[in-house]
Amino acid sequence: MKSTKTGVNMLFSTTRYTFLCNKPLTAFLLMCLVLWLAGCWRGRMMSTPSGLQYKRIMKGTGVKAKTGQEILLFETTRYRNGTILYSNEGTTTPVKVLIGGNQATLAVDEALVGMKVGEVKEIIAPPYLVKRKDYPPNVHPDSTLVIKLILHKILWQPL
Repeated sequence: MKSTKTGVNMLFSTTRYTFLCNKPLTAFLLMCLVLWLAGCWRGRMMSTPSGLQYKRIMKGTGVKAKTGQEILLFETTRYRNGTILYSNEGTTTPVKVLIGGNQATLAVDEALVGMKVGEVKEIIAPPYLVKRKDYPPNVHPDSTLVIKLILHKILWQPL
């Protein structure tokens, strides 16, 4: 008996696959599609219903932080033009924050929920999410702020 190739077999034949992958643009687009489908596309800006924008720069490990937990945090806060307003990043002194305890701005509280130890997240916080009763002299109350958060440690779990 003589074997014949069907259209389906020809489409997925080794020769056809090699031909597609030898094209740089096709290979790049296939890689992008695979990453997008796998949900691994890093650096993509996401938005929450409150208007907070964020992107995860580095994944963390362990359990996710929850409202009511005390955590240790490194952060850098700046204007959109790059002017740094505050930073403890690169020091040995993280800030202790009770998530949801009115110790941080609404933007930071919202961004911390769900982060894991070692995770790095950059947020773009609109003015209504960074409002404070008293402003430091170097922070304008109508500013959109860019804040880099690094979750250093989760200190305790709520009951």
